[in-house]
Amino acid sequence: MILEARDVTFYYRGRRHTPVLENFSISGSSGERVGLKAPSGWGKTTLCRLLAGYEKPAKGQVLLDGRPVREYRGVCPVQMVWQHPETVVDPLLTLGKTLNEAGAVEQRLLDALHIEPGWLTRYPSELSGGELQRFCLARALNPEVRFLLCDEISAMLDLVTQAQIWKFLLEEAQRRGLGMLVASHDEALLEKVCTRVETMPWQI
Repeated sequence: MILEARDVTFYYRGRRHTPVLENFSISGSSGERVGLKAPSGWGKTTLCRLLAGYEKPAKGQVLLDGRPVREYRGVCPVQMVWQHPETVVDPLLTLGKTLNEAGAVEQRLLDALHIEPGWLTRYPSELSGGELQRFCLARALNPEVRFLLCDEISAMLDLVTQAQIWKFLLEEAQRRGLGMLVASHDEALLEKVCTRVETMPWQI
């Protein structure tokens, strides 16, 4: 499968004279891990949101095997994992309920991510950022998912947790033939985990 942004331009409401992205293209295939290198504020998160179907480009297309990503129903084959996991979970739901929002999660994923059974009855505020990020990864890795968008997912984590999460992701990507887009300002990380690295241009 091929995921691509083709000549996309995107503006936020009220800022049509300052595009976040302008005529930008990028693509990735199943089994490929594409690094996207840029400092904070250059549009990495916006691009991930477009590729995941959360936003619609003003111009251009976002396609998965030639079909617009936003046309997919049910579990979208493209999932995004965010830098701040606490912003994408319901604080009023236990982690067990949150984890199964998109269907049952495989036990092997919980084991591989070292998610303890006792955590499932807790609320997001009762877990650390690293623990919560493990939940978000497990939730994103539905069997129907083919591409994973990782937006600075380890930037706020300690070094041990970073190493554990990336080791798991590389093994899981290889096992399932997942395509990945890894957005980060950390050049050393991108060179280590990606099969190729693209530099995101600054939009004037």
